[in-house]
Amino acid sequence: MRIPGSTAALFASAAALAVALGGCKPPPQGADGKPQYPVHFDTPSARPHTTSRALFSRGDSGTGVRELQARLRQVRWLNDGPTGEYDDLTEQAVSGFQGKRGLPRTGRVDNATWQRLLAMTHRPGQWELYLMGGQPAAAPDPRCLTGRVLCVSKTSRTLRWMIDGRTLTTVSVRFGSQYTPTREGVFSIYWKSRHHVSTLYDSPMPYAMFFSGGQAIHYSYDFAAHGYAGGSHGCVNVRDEGAIASLFAQVRNGDRVVVYR
Repeated sequence: MRIPGSTAALFASAAALAVALGGCKPPPQGADGKPQYPVHFDTPSARPHTTSRALFSRGDSGTGVRELQARLRQVRWLNDGPTGEYDDLTEQAVSGFQGKRGLPRTGRVDNATWQRLLAMTHRPGQWELYLMGGQPAAAPDPRCLTGRVLCVSKTSRTLRWMIDGRTLTTVSVRFGSQYTPTREGVFSIYWKSRHHVSTLYDSPMPYAMFFSGGQAIHYSYDFAAHGYAGGSHGCVNVRDEGAIASLFAQVRNGDRVVVYR
């Protein structure tokens, strides 16, 4: 087939321009006089690989991770926490949940994993999210702003150790049950007993600091193990042994205790 003169001239001009501007070698011509350009095929390896974006993964932290952990506890894939830290235990729990539901076992929470978990769980309440403590403390009661005070909020379930209005330490605490409530009001530490054991309940009360009758601030093995799933017999329980040991060393007889809502 004969190429019209105008078309052939156009091809020749384009090839000459390519050589002049870029130093490129003009494409070879076929038997019909037309230039032959390389043919590219879209092979599977050349296509972009798309994956679902991770919503949460190892190393993340915050309230979203805390909710994830609370929901994993509801379906019994996680026993510890919630801590708000996406650690190796959380990664293993997510991977196990994914495998059981036929999802890729990545250990990362993508949208498909999250939607499946949402469908199987309920929105966690405040004390599911902070079952093992770590919640923010309430504002201190005005009675806590002067002197040396153990400032105990029943609303936020926290204890602040304060001196002249400055918070030195904050810890999560637990209170008495409905039938053995922790008393509210202003008290003073009147006795400290490092290795105390309750004669009434035959249970250990390490680092006990008594403030009202038999009620004391002390370390609780049960609180450390089960969090807010249980309660005390009226005492203010602390689950962080290192923190209560430090408090015990600092607090003196006569220091005030304010327990408020």
